[in-house]
Amino acid sequence: MTIFRFFNGHVAAATGVLTDATIVVENGRIVDISASSADHDAATAIDLDGGWLMPGFIDTQVNGGGGVLFNDTPTVEGIAAIGAAHRPFGTTAFLPTLISDTPDVIALALDAVDAAIEAGVPGVLGIHIEGPVISPDRKGIHDPARFQDLDDDLLALLTRPRLGRVMVTLAPERVTAAQIATLTAAGVLISIGHSNADHATASAGIAAGITGVTHLFNAMSPLVHRAPGVVGAVLDDQTVYCGIIVDGFHVEDSVLRIALRARPHDRFMLVSDAMPCVGAAEKSFVLQGREIHVEGGRCVGADGTLAGSDLDMAGAVRNTVDRLRVAPETAAAMAATYPAAFLQLSDDRGTLRAGLVADWVVLTRDLQPASTWIGGVVQD
Repeated sequence: MTIFRFFNGHVAAATGVLTDATIVVENGRIVDISASSADHDAATAIDLDGGWLMPGFIDTQVNGGGGVLFNDTPTVEGIAAIGAAHRPFGTTAFLPTLISDTPDVIALALDAVDAAIEAGVPGVLGIHIEGPVISPDRKGIHDPARFQDLDDDLLALLTRPRLGRVMVTLAPERVTAAQIATLTAAGVLISIGHSNADHATASAGIAAGITGVTHLFNAMSPLVHRAPGVVGAVLDDQTVYCGIIVDGFHVEDSVLRIALRARPHDRFMLVSDAMPCVGAAEKSFVLQGREIHVEGGRCVGADGTLAGSDLDMAGAVRNTVDRLRVAPETAAAMAATYPAAFLQLSDDRGTLRAGLVADWVVLTRDLQPASTWIGGVVQD
């Protein structure tokens, strides 16, 4: 059992923001957390110096990091390298994300994530398969040559029992209600993305069991006053969890502020959509044969199409506070608590409260990452 005391700052606990807190950790989990002005029994005392202690960030869309792209390296070693690249920025748990690829690569990626979980790679919660059952009309940077229907073989592959969560981004206009039911019955979390569906089709998909939306506003039919599209269906709905990329490039800040006013905050998740450039000295990379360059923090292909992001989760939290005018404790929940709820892991992680894993991040007063802890152990 280890006792930590945090003082002179802000602790985003489940009960509210504390200025001082004592956290008791045993076997990697929080045994107790309480407000305290002093604790002489604490083995570790940390002066937050006006900064923040937040629950460890959970990123459901991580394409790469540290110079590694998951599509190119669907291995335990590749997953470990990606996780290591994101940990300094407060990400304590994540879904390695596969951009539209062939069934063979999808199978390799699924097996690699199982193996990574078995091997105890820190933070791996499962996998996010983004495509290939998506719309050519809303392809973004995805390669349409890799798109396909959800045939019986792919459906069987996606519904095979796995050790972690399986999240699949698809276009609802390309699947049937029966296929959605088959996926959800197998525990697959379905997210609308890269979709040109109309309002009725998107709404029907949500009613059939879709519970997420991948990078709201990007690569989907927009809200038009007589054609509400996917965006209109989602803003009108109050239940599905929306991933948002808060980097100043993917969506105009004012649009995100409007979205936050339209729906409950607890249905938004901050995501990085990170590419290999995050945590890497070399910012250019190759995505399925295409050169991608980072220009002023913006990942673009040769034609100017956005290709993921150079964003980390600490930056997403900081931008949410500074650009979207959200309170830090709410931004923390959008980066940890609400993604955990989407993944149906609220009883395990995502909040600083007794019984959950002792994952947290210390941020400075200007919300720069200072240290990341997994299971109550500071990470190098």
